[in-house]
Amino acid sequence: MDARSIDKSKLPSRHVTEGPARAPHRSYLYAMGLTKSQIHQPLVGVASCWNEAAPCNISLMRQAQAVKKGVAAANGTPREFCTITVTDGIAMGHEGMKSSLASREVIADSVELTMRGHCYDALVGLAGCDKSLPGMMMAMIRLNVPSIFIYGGSILPGTFRGQQVTVQDMFEAVGKHSVGQMSDEDLDEIEQVACPSAGACGAQFTANTMATVSEAIGLALPYSAGAPAPYEIRDRFCMTAGEKVMELIARNLRPRDIVTRKALENAATVVAASGGSTNAALHLPAMAHEAGIEFDLFDVAEIFRRTPYVADLKPGGRYVAKDLFEVGGVPLLMKTLLDHGYLHGDCVTVTGRTIAENLQSVRWNPHQDVVLPADKPLTLTGGVVGLKGNLAPDGAIVKVAGLKNQQFRGPARCFDNEEACFEAVSRRDYKEGEVLVIRYEGPRGGPGMREMLATTAALYGQGMGDKVALITDGRFSGATRGFCIGHVGPEAAVGGPIGLLKDGDVIAIDAVAGTIEVELSDEELDARRQAWTPRDHGFGSGALWKYAQGVGPARQGAVTHPGAKSERRAYADV
Repeated sequence: MDARSIDKSKLPSRHVTEGPARAPHRSYLYAMGLTKSQIHQPLVGVASCWNEAAPCNISLMRQAQAVKKGVAAANGTPREFCTITVTDGIAMGHEGMKSSLASREVIADSVELTMRGHCYDALVGLAGCDKSLPGMMMAMIRLNVPSIFIYGGSILPGTFRGQQVTVQDMFEAVGKHSVGQMSDEDLDEIEQVACPSAGACGAQFTANTMATVSEAIGLALPYSAGAPAPYEIRDRFCMTAGEKVMELIARNLRPRDIVTRKALENAATVVAASGGSTNAALHLPAMAHEAGIEFDLFDVAEIFRRTPYVADLKPGGRYVAKDLFEVGGVPLLMKTLLDHGYLHGDCVTVTGRTIAENLQSVRWNPHQDVVLPADKPLTLTGGVVGLKGNLAPDGAIVKVAGLKNQQFRGPARCFDNEEACFEAVSRRDYKEGEVLVIRYEGPRGGPGMREMLATTAALYGQGMGDKVALITDGRFSGATRGFCIGHVGPEAAVGGPIGLLKDGDVIAIDAVAGTIEVELSDEELDARRQAWTPRDHGFGSGALWKYAQGVGPARQGAVTHPGAKSERRAYADV
């Protein structure tokens, strides 16, 4: 369908470009060099999370230029703008991580406000780091104007003395250094080679997990999520996205036509099959919320439970995102899942075709072992598992990809913030067999639900990754490995059972059965609950205070507004 035939009288931009009353508005557009024909074409927002904080985002501005060329080539007028990103690799291990999850909401809100304020008709969103991916997709679903998501691409792997390394190895190197297994010189050498290019963390950590989701859920073009940031083919994907979004305007194909219950199930399936980040169990419910669909942690966990783990990707496996792309990309992974009945093939995508139609010409690549056939998986259960029990009535999540022992029982060692636990780990002031508990780190109590990669990686670097367990009402990085349980809910700050634990309480975790229990009677837990008092998180003003006032539980995605179910004024129809 030709974009030149689009009836602009039905698009949001008519409010700023059409009619005599909008002459002042048009004068602003002329001031920026637009022609009359460009002003009266559809206006397409090209939003990127570009910044100079980290390699994840540094190539996004360049890629945005290719998107703009595609929009212009298809008779649209691109309008570029940027939003924030908090990069987890930089924020990790200190108070900066409190800003990470809150940034997801700021990204979605700021994209919404920019689109609303300037009445753009469609959106192409580019994102690189962990929370910017779901934040951008949440904005697309919330606005419900024709939209396409573009991932900035993964970083290339580093090489340290002939071995492929990622930032995960850097965090684990800190643990090795703390116990004398790595010298100052070696630490200095590996930090200079671990991250050799632009792009987001290279293995199946949160950024690549959510990039995989973008294809599986149908908001991104096939193959676009896999190409590393330095590869020139990224510009072709970006150019095509710009052209394709104009077609979506002409067809009036919107994100909520794409993000259905079945599409969310497809996304959760691909996360589990790839051994992806536990953070997907937070972001998928949040994206569902924007579409008005009930899809919480337990829905995600049920799909994880029944999905085979087939992609041998780090941190639990051997390969990185570049390797997956070069043997067939996300479509290869989706193809084997579809062929064996694990995906809904009838879900529509931004190509205008269904998942099954997109994958019709994909052929299995027998000359690789990055992805196994879904009927011959690495394990029968997905790489991520949901847990429930008297310690987590609202659920918890654990990544089991690469985990040999999926059961653990031991006495609790309680810490009321991550710093206290990290200090104890650094001093090796803990014992084999203990369950380290980090609490008051949930969405409300943190505030911000910090990730715990510094602590978990230090444990692994000390050779104790499978000799202790760690549970938290906060989160874990996609790079975390070991027996680490996150998202424990209800969180300590609202009186959840994790806040009632005492040192020495015996905790039993069974990832096979999907249970997490503290060996205490209901009566004892009730007595402790009566004696429990809330804690002050220490923020009396500012963005984190504001976030803590409105954020909901992790089970529903830690969202901060009522969502599409309460929507009265849909932006796309103004």
